[in-house]
Amino acid sequence: MKIAIYGQYYLNSTEPIIKDIFLFFEKNTIELVIESAFLEMLYEKNIIHETYTTFSSHTELDSSFDMLISIGGDGTILRAATLVRNSGVPILGINAGRLGFLATVQKENIDSFLQFVIDKKYSISKRTLLGLDCSPENEAIKEINFAMNEITVSRKDTTSMITIETYLNNEFLNSYWADGLIISTPTGSTGYSMSCGGPILTPEVKSLVITPIAPHNLNARPLVIPDNTEIKLRVTGREDQYLVSLDSRVTTVKNESILIIKKNPFEINMIEIPEETFLKTLRNKLLWGEDKRN
Repeated sequence: MKIAIYGQYYLNSTEPIIKDIFLFFEKNTIELVIESAFLEMLYEKNIIHETYTTFSSHTELDSSFDMLISIGGDGTILRAATLVRNSGVPILGINAGRLGFLATVQKENIDSFLQFVIDKKYSISKRTLLGLDCSPENEAIKEINFAMNEITVSRKDTTSMITIETYLNNEFLNSYWADGLIISTPTGSTGYSMSCGGPILTPEVKSLVITPIAPHNLNARPLVIPDNTEIKLRVTGREDQYLVSLDSRVTTVKNESILIIKKNPFEINMIEIPEETFLKTLRNKLLWGEDKRN
């Protein structure tokens, strides 16, 4: 078995998690290939001392890998997705911070869950990606023009709202007068969109969510649409530019640019351990069932 490792070092509390992971795979003679920047950091922190094969680009991840293990939080997994891209290599998230919706394997259960991985007793959850095209072309989003959680447009350098003309399959929907607009996948529905009042979608739902950010008109509500819909946006405002974010990657776009958002041709494969399902994570994260009055 050949496994890629990618992660980020946050706190000292992360160190024992990393050591446990490497020790487990060492005992089971698994071939590990470590992302070069992460390995360099582990050497600097004296967490590991062995020599490992490394990778540094998405071009080095191919079908010879059984999976990529992401050590960190949900943000680390979103960055890992930019390494995996269309290779089909599945991602397993090991949580090294607070409970997330993607990095679901907790430190208390690392050994038992990694045994599931070795025994291949897991399922694959396919996650929809959003693709973005900008006219005129924007170099900052030309190479990595997809998002796993959401694509967001928002105001820049001003407290004034922006106007977002929105079309679905070339049919006019609305001109949102708001701080911004979120286009979310089912995976991203538990993130920024949810905090702005958007609905939660289970990962297998074939839909997208359009959620306005602090709209001026309170009748501008979140909208669920089929995931094969092409969304066209044109933004105007008092400033000459506005912000476009693809997950955690942010760039500046000029007013009057045309943004085309649609479902990406490829998906990201997420590994789901039998005892760590999406619904269980949802209950734990949102404390459903904890109210003793029910």
